[in-house]
Amino acid sequence: MGKRLKDNLSSDWFSAANSLRSKKARRRIVAYVESYDDVFFWRMVLSEFEDETRYFEVMLPSKVNLSKGKKQVLMNFIGEHVGEDMIACVDADYDYLLQGHTPLSKKILESPYVFHSYVYAIENFQCYAPSLHEVCVMATLNDRAIFDFEAYLQLYSKAVFSLFVWSVWYHRYHGNGSFNISDFNKIVVPGHFTMSGAPDMIAKVKRKANHKVMDLQRENPDAKESYLALKEELKSLGVMPESTYLYVQGHHLFETVVLPAVQKVCDALRREREVEIRNKAIHATQMQNELSCYAHSIEPALTMLRKNTGYQRSPQFKKLKQDIQTYLDNMKTPASGPTLTEPRQESAS
Repeated sequence: MGKRLKDNLSSDWFSAANSLRSKKARRRIVAYVESYDDVFFWRMVLSEFEDETRYFEVMLPSKVNLSKGKKQVLMNFIGEHVGEDMIACVDADYDYLLQGHTPLSKKILESPYVFHSYVYAIENFQCYAPSLHEVCVMATLNDRAIFDFEAYLQLYSKAVFSLFVWSVWYHRYHGNGSFNISDFNKIVVPGHFTMSGAPDMIAKVKRKANHKVMDLQRENPDAKESYLALKEELKSLGVMPESTYLYVQGHHLFETVVLPAVQKVCDALRREREVEIRNKAIHATQMQNELSCYAHSIEPALTMLRKNTGYQRSPQFKKLKQDIQTYLDNMKTPASGPTLTEPRQESAS
């Protein structure tokens, strides 16, 4: 039963189905993603490439159980069956930076039908520094810039860059070894955020990171050459000292670095707008009505950060789109035949 389901979902099966379509029917391309959170992101990415000749259907990797995740997408369920009509869309994690040093990394980098985010995960895109002021504006409807998110994340990135190289080094040459992602995250967590205290917080992170770097250097006295070579290789892949935040673990970045900062800034901007309303109101009724209207117009910072799409102008996102365009440019045209209609849309009733 399992083998039959697996075979039925192979790219060959979808190619055969597409070959039954008339020239006027749209080609169906199934895109498997890792989890529920990935469905909207990849739908947004792929929808731009839909036209009168093709459309994408984004889905989780298994219809027979609730298994999710990258290995489920790439190894266990789809296996070698990805192809022109069935693609896999995954987070890059460290696999992009490992450059084929593990079987999973090798599969991601070598298959023309596997697409990855280039940054660690979707959360890193949502935390794209040049877009964070826009997130605060969406959440508060106040466009005053009171905090420099780009400078903040550049300084944070520079503070952790050398230690981050060690983290990738351990993954590449020791399979995590005695220094894994969790160890890295514990060292570089910023702690309680305040706008005025941000410089001191960054300085503290830098001290902790540098101390651990010295420990790792002592523990690996023969690693200098391979470490320096890896550092230059990572830079060539886009991991610059000022942009390291895009490549650290997404959940860590989102929850402990960016969200606390965005929340504090949004709180300040909301208070500022409320004070403005109170000061300008002619009487109490007008003030209450205006405050109520404002309260109903704004959104939680967390919600707006998760809905952030400002990363679409980032180099990493543009590179992902180029990969998809290249795949489509190289796609063969299925042979025409009897029409196989697209899935019927169920009515709302």
